[in-house]
Amino acid sequence: MVKDKLIVALDFHTKEDALALVDKLGDSVVFYKVGMELFYRVGSSIIEELKKRNKKIFLDLKLHDIPNTVAQGLCSLLYQGVDIMNVHASGGYTMMKTAADTVRAEAKKMGIEAPKIIAVTILTSINEADWEGLGQTVSIKDQVIRLAKLTKEAGLDGVVASPQEAKFIREACGEDFLIITPGVRPAGASIDYCEPHTCDFNHELGEQDSQRI
Repeated sequence: MVKDKLIVALDFHTKEDALALVDKLGDSVVFYKVGMELFYRVGSSIIEELKKRNKKIFLDLKLHDIPNTVAQGLCSLLYQGVDIMNVHASGGYTMMKTAADTVRAEAKKMGIEAPKIIAVTILTSINEADWEGLGQTVSIKDQVIRLAKLTKEAGLDGVVASPQEAKFIREACGEDFLIITPGVRPAGASIDYCEPHTCDFNHELGEQDSQRI
């Protein structure tokens, strides 16, 4: 469905503000992202309210720790009943594979469909100066593609990545690999508050390439 291509970020401090937007958008939006700001403030109550409204949920907490800790953390979040959860790809192959295998096994035991598990490649806030400061010698683009391939090898469902790399990830990882692109702004919008590693709807991003937050 076309509606499933758009994920609206609920970047609010309060449940009331978040739900006001959800109710205003009504049936025009199906998928919502709940991140750290909202989830850490109000907890699972926002998930429950979204599910009451028959919405799909991307719980964006970007877990990154030793393999067992991430796997068990995701299993705890499994009980929220969300549709997508994520980790940091920089946690490595073993962390990602352990997480995916453990969550899917736990979902099977529970008799439910496992949520999609995706990995963040490189944060879209990272600019060239930040990248150099981290001691990286390869380009951001090359590292994103490398991490996307590693994510697929580990058995995850997809990645979060900049729209600038979406088409290259698609070429490297195939049509069935999920790509979610954050920070996409309408063409012609001000770039004052946009992260440096993003783009607008009309720049380097085909309709088939990704979902958008």
